[in-house]
Amino acid sequence: MKTIHIIVTGRVQGVGFRYFTVRCANNLGLRGWVRNLPDGGVEAVIQGQDDSIEQMIELLQEGPGASIVTDLKIEEIEQEEFSGFTMRF
Repeated sequence: MKTIHIIVTGRVQGVGFRYFTVRCANNLGLRGWVRNLPDGGVEAVIQGQDDSIEQMIELLQEGPGASIVTDLKIEEIEQEEFSGFTMRF
């Protein structure tokens, strides 16, 4: 089990990015959370198997149709286990 912290920048707020992230994470069996940041980015903590996390990173690089992702900052972290994938406000 691996846990990553990720910051997504670009046009990622107001385009359904958090909902897209939750849907993709649930489809891949991942756990963690996602939220908007005050600076216009999106932050997420994603936990699961390596192959599912790699698929999730690829999906986040593409984003939903109206988004424009300019950068992903990813770091592996130590984190407690999550029971599901949620949206934080």
